[in-house]
Amino acid sequence: MDLDVFVSAHRAEWDRLDALLRRRRLTGAEADELVALYQRAATHLSLIRSSAPDPRLTGRLSRLVARARSTVTGTRRASWRDVTRFLGRSFPAAVYRTRHWWVPTALVSTAVAVLLGWWIGTHPEVQSAVAAPGRLRELTRPGGQYETYYSSHPATAFAAQVWTNNAQAATLCLVLGVFLGLPVLLILLENMLNLGVGFGLMSAAGRLDTFLGLVLPHGLLELTAVFVAAGTGLRLGWTVVDPGPRTRRAALAEEGRAAVGVAIGLALVLFVSGAVEGFVTPSGLPTWARIGIGVVVELAFLAYVYVLGGRAARAGETGDLEAADRSASVPTAA
Repeated sequence: MDLDVFVSAHRAEWDRLDALLRRRRLTGAEADELVALYQRAATHLSLIRSSAPDPRLTGRLSRLVARARSTVTGTRRASWRDVTRFLGRSFPAAVYRTRHWWVPTALVSTAVAVLLGWWIGTHPEVQSAVAAPGRLRELTRPGGQYETYYSSHPATAFAAQVWTNNAQAATLCLVLGVFLGLPVLLILLENMLNLGVGFGLMSAAGRLDTFLGLVLPHGLLELTAVFVAAGTGLRLGWTVVDPGPRTRRAALAEEGRAAVGVAIGLALVLFVSGAVEGFVTPSGLPTWARIGIGVVVELAFLAYVYVLGGRAARAGETGDLEAADRSASVPTAA
């Protein structure tokens, strides 16, 4: 592309678009002209970026197109309608769409944790490598650190701390997924290692029932949220490798926006699991009641994803922003 010729051919259109944007009132014909010029300027910007990138010209056209888009689409404030759409359609649909990633992730990770726990629990030499015998007794005895951990702080402060830590872990899985998913696998391994060590040590001490009674009430929902975050992160990483029929840039933008929505939704899910961990796990309720609460909360989340999310996904919801809130897609060829 001869950039000078291109600029000479279209400068008048850009100047006209700029002039229309400066006016406070437009006639019907001028509004139609503004829309047409905006669409053509967006196409010109795409052509310049792909064929003859020039920083100054690209900057000028980018600002012009952004102003025109703002004028054409108007500004919109967030409303309760947006919250309803997010919770009722966008978030559950995004989680449902990634089920082929996070369900296998959950199954494999759980199997790794169980196998690791079995290995530690049945091999005294491995237990000795984890900690000294006195330290192990302190961890696993009745009233030991595994039991008192959940009641060592006021429930409200503990729930807030747990929520913060888990939300950070989930966010890391989502953000780092773009690096081909490798950091996500390391985060998962660390979580399963911690779970497997506790499982194995308490099993070797003959107190596996106590351990499960402490972990399951909040752990079902908490681990599901971590698995969803990991699966979404892995999907985002795979998008780098295989963007499908979309351009890699468009695919990453779409999946990235959906991942941000998942991160926000999982923060709410982890708030619920943190509340269960802070108030239910250390409570004086019978073990069956505490585990029952955890099972009910987990089943409610799965029903939310598979019923509401499945219905929304089949209706075309992807978890991305609404079309009016996304950047316009423009042709890459004249």
